[in-house]
Amino acid sequence: MKISLFLSVLTVSILGIYSEVNIPAPCKRIECPIYDVIENGKDYQIRRYNSSVWISNPPIRQFSIVTANAIGVTRLFRYIQGNNDNKQKIEMAGPVLSEVIPSDGSFFKYSYIVSFYVPKKNQANPPPAKGLQVQRWKNVYAAVRQFSGFVNDKNVAEQAAALKDSINGTKWLSAIEKSHKASNFSVAQYNSPIELFNRVNEIWLLFEL
Repeated sequence: MKISLFLSVLTVSILGIYSEVNIPAPCKRIECPIYDVIENGKDYQIRRYNSSVWISNPPIRQFSIVTANAIGVTRLFRYIQGNNDNKQKIEMAGPVLSEVIPSDGSFFKYSYIVSFYVPKKNQANPPPAKGLQVQRWKNVYAAVRQFSGFVNDKNVAEQAAALKDSINGTKWLSAIEKSHKASNFSVAQYNSPIELFNRVNEIWLLFEL
C-alpha cells in the first residue's frame, strides 16, 4: 500500500516537473498564447494553440533575421506604447514571432513577418495602426523545438533543420507539408533583449488538421 502510494506521488511529481519544463519560463510572468500538448516526441513537441490574435508587420526584406527583428520589434513596441489610431497602450505579451519566408526571386534571400501576440483583453478590438496588420488565427497546430541563447541566422537555420529532421518519419509530416512549403518556419522569442541568461526561443512549424 505504502509502495503504491509512493509510486503514485512520484509519478505525479515527475509529470508536474515535465509539464513545467515544456512551458516557456517567461510565460509565467507575461501573457502567452494558450496551448495543449498533443505529443512529446523525441526532440520535438506537438501543440494545439487556441484561436489567437497577432499584430504584424508586412514582410520585411533583409539579409538577416536579427536586422528584420530589430526593425519589426521597434514598430510593434511603438504600437503597444500607444502609437496607434486609438492612442491606446497595450501590455507586452509573448512571444515575438518571426515568420521566415523564402525569397520569391528578389535581391534578399528571405523576408520576415514580425508579430506581437495581442493580450486577451485586447483581442476583440485591437487598435488599428498604419503600416501594421491584425492577424486572427483559428485553432492551429505547431511542431515545436526549443533552444536557448540569442537568435541569429546560424542557430535559427540549424534549429529549423533539426526540427524538420525530428519530424521526418512521423505521422505529422504529411500535415505539415500540406499546410505550407517545407522551407517555411517561424521563430518565437520570449525574452527581452536585455535578458542575458535563461533565454527561451522556439522554432514553430505551423499546420492544420
